[in-house]
Amino acid sequence: MSEFGAALRRRRDQVSPEAVGVPLGRRRRATGLRREELAQLAGISADYLTRLEQGRATTPSAQVVEALVRALRLPDPDRALMYELAGLTAPGPDVVPTRIPPSVRRLLDRFDQHPVVVYDATWTLVEANPAYDALMGDTTGWTGPERNAIWRHLHGHRNRVVHTPDELATHVARLVADLRRTAARYPADRSLARLIGELRRGTTGFGDLWDSPAPPRPDPSRRKTIDHPAVGRITLDCDALLLALDDLRVSVYTAEPGTPDAERLALALVLGTQELTRPAARPASG
Repeated sequence: MSEFGAALRRRRDQVSPEAVGVPLGRRRRATGLRREELAQLAGISADYLTRLEQGRATTPSAQVVEALVRALRLPDPDRALMYELAGLTAPGPDVVPTRIPPSVRRLLDRFDQHPVVVYDATWTLVEANPAYDALMGDTTGWTGPERNAIWRHLHGHRNRVVHTPDELATHVARLVADLRRTAARYPADRSLARLIGELRRGTTGFGDLWDSPAPPRPDPSRRKTIDHPAVGRITLDCDALLLALDDLRVSVYTAEPGTPDAERLALALVLGTQELTRPAARPASG
């Protein structure tokens, strides 16, 4: 077992499920997090996490280390140690930040009745709270490029937000324009360059949007309609916050109290949370 793997296993055993938003089951034996739970929170496979802990995978990328650190909610000194044990240096100012600062962590934890989602400057999903997953659909299984909003839109992975074709095209153009500005701020970030290369090669229309000389106009709308499969359409206020110091994009969804949309949102959160916490069906035995 490598030092990184041993430290990762210790941290996993020490973290209580409640502290990271994992619901407790009735027959739970593990005091810390199960491998499958940590893997899901970090957006990696349980098999890869097992190999990391057992020392059979010894060169995790900075993205994987950051995802594990974020999932375990480690403080900055412990974050730096995990990078060191992995043979890496914690990302500096020339790399797109993905760290969740305490202020954003409070939003994610305390706004339990309000969907909150956090994206980094490349429009890659960093974290969403359970209310967001209950409203929009489970994001915890997303891995690799499918966590990127531009990649998902251009590959036809639609979310539950209702858009006309023109609205969707304008929305994607805005995201690409923002990504272009991000690339100008972080020219040395190799992961960002790799993402742009993958989008150029693997998605139709990205190159034209990237090379477009005129950026789209700012979005004047702060309201979104979500087509929820159980309760129908819900129109919500969507307040998008740009955290300049941390270079994160935070979106908070709320409804005017006492309105039918507020009632539908509350019902969607109850039904969605039940769906997310429902145990998977066991395969039938022969």
